[in-house]
Amino acid sequence: MPKPVVPEDKRRRRRPTRSGTVLSERLIVETALRMLREHGSAGLTARRLGLALDADPSTLYRYFRGMDDLTLAIGDALIGQALDGWRPTGEWRADLRAIGLRIHAAYVAHPQAAQLTANRVTGRANELAADEAVLDVLRTAGFPLPDTVRIYHAFIDQTLGFAALDAASLALPSAALRADEDMWRSTYARLPRTTHPRIAEAAPLLATRMVTSAYPTALDMLLDSAAARLAALAALEAG
Repeated sequence: MPKPVVPEDKRRRRRPTRSGTVLSERLIVETALRMLREHGSAGLTARRLGLALDADPSTLYRYFRGMDDLTLAIGDALIGQALDGWRPTGEWRADLRAIGLRIHAAYVAHPQAAQLTANRVTGRANELAADEAVLDVLRTAGFPLPDTVRIYHAFIDQTLGFAALDAASLALPSAALRADEDMWRSTYARLPRTTHPRIAEAAPLLATRMVTSAYPTALDMLLDSAAARLAALAALEAG
């Protein structure tokens, strides 16, 4: 049975580390994010994290049950960054679009952490707050509960799915990323119309669009579908 984690105010070190730092869950998560950015997921270990914090690695287990628990805290921190400063406006479509773009942006700003956490369910405070916000926006807009859950499911999975996809590209070595992006001009743009007519006619547009994220477009398509469903429900009630 895993050892229970006590509240942070009771587990915080009373004495600072040798470098004068007082550990906290937030500091550990921020340091872990920096290590992921600099070294990738393979570089994030309890030993290396302890060295970065100038603390014995065993001290980390006063804050987290293990490295997987730390991973969940990192994911929750990304969601917290996304929600910071967001307030509902009462316009359901604008509110959902803002939440989606914020979550996607927070993840792709930390591509290594996004790859590690985008498919996880943390059950922590920030994730719960985001879920509550999305569900409340949909219910307040007038969606019935089954439609709310269906749209919520598509919205969350789409957002995190694109975040993981875009993060995977950004986490590539710079030479590999440039090679992938150049492929649209070096190969696709040179295909003859006689063998690949549809690619040939679309090549200039593909070269421009395919090096950017499709998430905003996909998000708008999802919101268009949700708006059409809401309008159909209103028509049924009126009819």
